[in-house]
Amino acid sequence: MRRHWILIVVITASVPVTFGRSPSPDLSRAEELYRRTEYGRAIDVLDALDERDAAVYALLGKAYFMQGQYKQAVANLEKAVGQHSLNSDYYDWLGRAYGRLAEESSFLSALGYAKKTVRAFERAVELGPSNLEALSDVFEYYLQAPGMVGGGLDKAETIARRFAGLNAAEYHWARARLAEKGRDFETAEREFRAAFATDPQEVGRALDLAAFLASRGRYGESDALFRAAEENHPRSPKVLYARAAANIQSKRKLDQAEALLERYLELQMTPEDPSRREAAALLKSARELRPKYRSAE
Repeated sequence: MRRHWILIVVITASVPVTFGRSPSPDLSRAEELYRRTEYGRAIDVLDALDERDAAVYALLGKAYFMQGQYKQAVANLEKAVGQHSLNSDYYDWLGRAYGRLAEESSFLSALGYAKKTVRAFERAVELGPSNLEALSDVFEYYLQAPGMVGGGLDKAETIARRFAGLNAAEYHWARARLAEKGRDFETAEREFRAAFATDPQEVGRALDLAAFLASRGRYGESDALFRAAEENHPRSPKVLYARAAANIQSKRKLDQAEALLERYLELQMTPEDPSRREAAALLKSARELRPKYRSAE
């Protein structure tokens, strides 16, 4: 299941790349803390550095992003691209940070941040034509954003076609998302199933299909897929999160959703998994919904 950082909530935990020299011991330590999702400690290590290059600013930006401190994330990622203007990943993360600011801002401010979001994503794709994360981010932006801030289904369709030559499963996923947007649910299901069949070992493909089936009220099939995913990937925290999110979205089995999220919060995560902050917010939603939808338990 892909998670997007603009307009809807995969992230890959790509570590900053240093060019022309080996990373310093402190930077390596901060990278390790980041990989362990100890974002605050990573920030402390990086803030103590006397010299900062693009890699340091990029990692600071990512850590602040994962902490939900989006203004600080933007400030550092802007410095990263200022020092290394040809790095596709830096621009992609900058786009994500702008996107989060857009979601949290007043209408007029949001318009400005949204335009910066799409420009950063487009620059990331320009610099990295085969960067799947950047392509996925700009695809989702085009799919969800209105035309006044650079969105458009025609643009999303163009990006979807680019996936065909890069990653077959991602291509089917994009076709499914386009079909969902157009309320062609038969085609969407077929494409989600094709993505799963193309890459059955990637847990996200099963979770995408399970979440889609839950959204269509086909709970028996969805639950079976979630159970199979947990059996096949017993060490994947994102299975627990995705199943809980699907239950909460459909306002059913909220007691199970709470239990899944409580388990999730006890696990060791990576930056590829939804953050503890997101899981805690989802858990709060489940607890708030339970009194109203107790009959759906």
